[in-house]
Amino acid sequence: MTKHHDEQLADIAVSALIEELALIPKPGLPDPRDLAARTTGKDHQALRWSARALAPGLTAMAAAARRSGQPTPLLREELGAIGRCTEHSVDLAGGGHRGALWTLGLLVAGAALDPSAKGVEVAATAKRIAAHPDRKAPRRPSHGSTMAVKYGAAGARGEARAGFPHVCRALDALAASRRAGATETQARLDGLLTVMSTLRDSELLYSAGPMGLRHVHAGARAVLDAGGTATAQGAEALAALDADLHARGWSPRGSAAILAGALFLDALPAQTRSGISQPRGSASHR
Repeated sequence: MTKHHDEQLADIAVSALIEELALIPKPGLPDPRDLAARTTGKDHQALRWSARALAPGLTAMAAAARRSGQPTPLLREELGAIGRCTEHSVDLAGGGHRGALWTLGLLVAGAALDPSAKGVEVAATAKRIAAHPDRKAPRRPSHGSTMAVKYGAAGARGEARAGFPHVCRALDALAASRRAGATETQARLDGLLTVMSTLRDSELLYSAGPMGLRHVHAGARAVLDAGGTATAQGAEALAALDADLHARGWSPRGSAAILAGALFLDALPAQTRSGISQPRGSASHR
């Protein structure tokens, strides 16, 4: 793998994040049609712009992993340092995407460590990186650490240390929906709802509490139980959940970051075989 491949991995990751942002309707999450940014306080264009600010940091993470060749404690610390610098750059560009940076950064590093790996294999490599503590990370409380203490929620770090199980579930949901004849947008929304139905989203716990989290889980399951977003009943349930979460101001940002990670992994086989940098299931290819 070369510097060019590092940049390609970063480009695929940023494209995955931007394609996640473009999905509609995403219950409680930023909507390209919503110029008022009623839930997040950030308009869609600003989020797209700041997403592109992740590219240099993700490229540096891929390069660090390629140079290391092994998921060592030193690599984990280097990725943490790069991530903190990237967070600052993203904040200057408009902010957001902290959860996506954590997820995509580890997955990009996993893909750089093992260029022949795909899907769950990359997630397994990322797990080996995340298993090491970042001894140089600043010791300050976050929403995730607060929810871990209060409710025992594993948060983003726990998800990574477990091998990104919800990323893998989203990949499975994408494949199943595509096989069933769903459009690419419907398949991706089914992937998002699959994550939302079980993820103990620490950001959502912080803003809505355990009752709110259970409410979101139940709403997402209702869409899936109705046959998913490709059915009339599922689409109706999705619209109701979207309106409900926006009205409550509850935003399952952790689920969105997980979906971006799944879209990144979903894109890797096409990139490896043909040099196509768009995700394999991109709506533009359907």
